[in-house]
Amino acid sequence: MVAYMDHKNLANETIDEARARKIADGVHRVLDGIAEAESKAGRKAGEVRLLAATKTRDVGEIMAAIDAGVRMIGENRPQEVDVKVAGLTARCAERGFALGTAADGDAGTGDAATPLPFHLIGQLQSNKINKVLPYVTTIESVDSLSLAQKISRRAEARGITVGVLLEVNESGEESKSGCAPDAAADLAAAVAALPGLRLEGLMTIGAHVHDEATIRGGFAHLRETRDALLASGDAALADCRELSMGMTHDMAIAIDEGSTIVRVGTAIFGERAFI
Repeated sequence: MVAYMDHKNLANETIDEARARKIADGVHRVLDGIAEAESKAGRKAGEVRLLAATKTRDVGEIMAAIDAGVRMIGENRPQEVDVKVAGLTARCAERGFALGTAADGDAGTGDAATPLPFHLIGQLQSNKINKVLPYVTTIESVDSLSLAQKISRRAEARGITVGVLLEVNESGEESKSGCAPDAAADLAAAVAALPGLRLEGLMTIGAHVHDEATIRGGFAHLRETRDALLASGDAALADCRELSMGMTHDMAIAIDEGSTIVRVGTAIFGERAFI
């Protein structure tokens, strides 16, 4: 259990009107920012999807974001998935959404339920795989063949197919996880060939620098890697289309370089009280 979970009830479902309104304003600003960036980049409206990064946010806060227009959420830690998933699933079902893998089963609202993807965007230790597999639709943080193989075995045992993104450390920063850029193509092909997995694309965290050219270069290289994988003719790579790149501070650059998913937390929920 991470320390902040002793101080905040992440299963809490209540939220006051002022806080809900502030979150809604944040969602609307981010969606407007995405639309503006798409337009400036000459891309079609709606090509880029917003993933709300919900680390340290409770059920009430997350539902306020969903009520404001968020249609994809991402958790950093399996422990948080475990604590929040029951409340989120129930509250989403009341609104006609099937959260995560509920979209493949009984969401409690009949066949009309709208899928609401649930991603794991933080690092995943092998002993936590079973905590997230019943719930998440996509694991964005697969950075090694060993981890992919372990997820594959557990997915096969459950008779399910799990979406994964290959995380690539485009910045080369030691503090960041992800495979080396020059190893990404071979690793992607190996991951895509595993049973029980569907390689949906690539993910990276932008360089933590002020130089826009450096940030842009990492995003551009990830796009080029994705394009090369799609052009390879390997049938197992046919679904490798997503580029999850761009956060609150570098979202517009990522969209200009081809991002299809931006992961935004601070601009929606405000600064975190816990790390």
